[in-house]
Order: sequence, then structure tokens, then C-alpha cells
Amino acid sequence: MTDQLAIAVRGLRKSYAGQPAVDGLDLEVRRGEVFALLGPNGAGKTTTVEILEGFRHRDAGEVSVLGVDPARPDSSWRARVGLVLQGTGEFDELTVREVVHHFAAFYPTPDDPEKVIDRVGLAGKADARTHALSGGQKRRLDVALGIIGQPELLFLDEPTTGFDPEARREFWELIRDLAAGGTTIVLTTHYLDEAETLADRVGVIAGGRLVQVATPATLGDRDNAMATVSWRTPDGTVQQVESDTPTAVVAELAARLRADGGDGEIPGLTVTRPTLEDVYLRMIGHR
Repeated sequence: MTDQLAIAVRGLRKSYAGQPAVDGLDLEVRRGEVFALLGPNGAGKTTTVEILEGFRHRDAGEVSVLGVDPARPDSSWRARVGLVLQGTGEFDELTVREVVHHFAAFYPTPDDPEKVIDRVGLAGKADARTHALSGGQKRRLDVALGIIGQPELLFLDEPTTGFDPEARREFWELIRDLAAGGTTIVLTTHYLDEAETLADRVGVIAGGRLVQVATPATLGDRDNAMATVSWRTPDGTVQQVESDTPTAVVAELAARLRADGGDGEIPGLTVTRPTLEDVYLRMIGHR
């Protein structure tokens, strides 16, 4: 691993009952970036992340996370890595404040618990017992416990599950703030808009292999894909055409309308290129 890499993986392999879950995967995550790992259920995404977190042993390959093999972690390495799992635990009889302060004591240089509670949007629930929290509020508590140690590297596993749209966008601001402060973030999510909004780069796993790593804007060559121009004709039907020169198509349509005595405005005009979801589904072989 170089000083520029937070995670370096070479030839990672893991099988269950003779069936490969991860099959020769290579991966690099740069320090300070937000990296989204995408893949369908059963593609090897969860196994890969669990190996990086030190929760699962690999069969073969080289893995370095913050310069340490996660198969042989020590307490100092654990303190540098933050985890937001799909469920951190249950603390039914404790308040939010008690749980966050308790976890802060596990770290050598924790963040201010009261500040963390406020950052995740639980200041108004600080004295509420955790069993009284909603699903989204419990998820916020999971995030608080993941960042209380001021980690260099933060793993976020489906972090906004149970969040309403407003809460998701508030959480996105928190992630941007952490990234701006230099925290490296590995995000797994099924929300493609979340990956597109937050990630500097995304990696797509399918069949235990890393299919491609690119920026959200260039994944699957979507920035060079044909554009679809759609418009509504005078009789109300919708027509569309694919073109690699959509501006020329629009100009031609406008000129045609002006020639017919109109003002050149094109009813119902839309110009679209493939979304991140479109290229992702194509890459994983969705039918």
C-alpha cells in the first residue's frame, strides 16, 4: 500500500462450500475519497466489505487497510476504522446520550459526544431511551457510534435505510462534511442516487469480480452514450430519436416548426442520457 491508498486489494478470493463468492478481486481506494461499492445480492459485495473490516477471513489474496492486514488487526487499527453496520445493537434501557458517551470511552481520541449527537440530528432525542426511537432515529444512532472515534476510514453499510427524503439529504451533508475533513469513506448502498451524489468513484461487483471502477458520470461510458430526444407532435403523440448529436436534432426540430409557421418551441421536449441506474443494471446483467 502506498501513502495515497487507504485500501489495496490484490487477487482476493473467498469461497463457501466450494462456490466462489469473491473470485480474484482487485481494488484500490484512495485516501480521502468517498468510494461507493455497488452490486446485487450475492455478487460478493458483502463478503468483500466484511474482509476489509476484519470480520471475515479470506482464502487467498493480499489485503491492506490503512497499512494493516485486517486479518491480523490490533486495537490501534480498530480505533482508526469506523463501522456503520446494518444494525449496531440494541440498548433498549439506555438513552441516546448514555450510549454515545459509553462508546466514546472506547476510543483514545473520541469526538465530543454532544457534538456528534447534534451532527446526526438526535439532539432533540438525547434523553430518550433507544427503544422509543423510530427506525430512522435508530439508524442515526448507528451513524453516531460509527463516527464517535473520529475514524480515518469509515465503512457505511446501507446507512440511510429507513430515512425519509429530508433525513437522507441531511445525512448526505454529514458525509460531505466528513469527507471534506479528510475521512476516507467506503459506502455500500442500493440507492443509486445516493452513490451518484456522494461518491468520487464507484465500483461495480458482479459474480465475485470487480466489473469496473469509474466516476459516477463516466461509469459504463455513460458520458459518451447516445442521447434520447423526445418531443410531442401536434396530434399529441410522443416521438423520440437516439442521437450522438442531440443539439443538432433539437435545432432541426425547431427549424421545422418555424418553417411551419410556429415560434420554434418544441412541445414536451426532453433530452436524456442513460442514468447511473441504467448503466449499473446493464453491467450486472439485469434482464
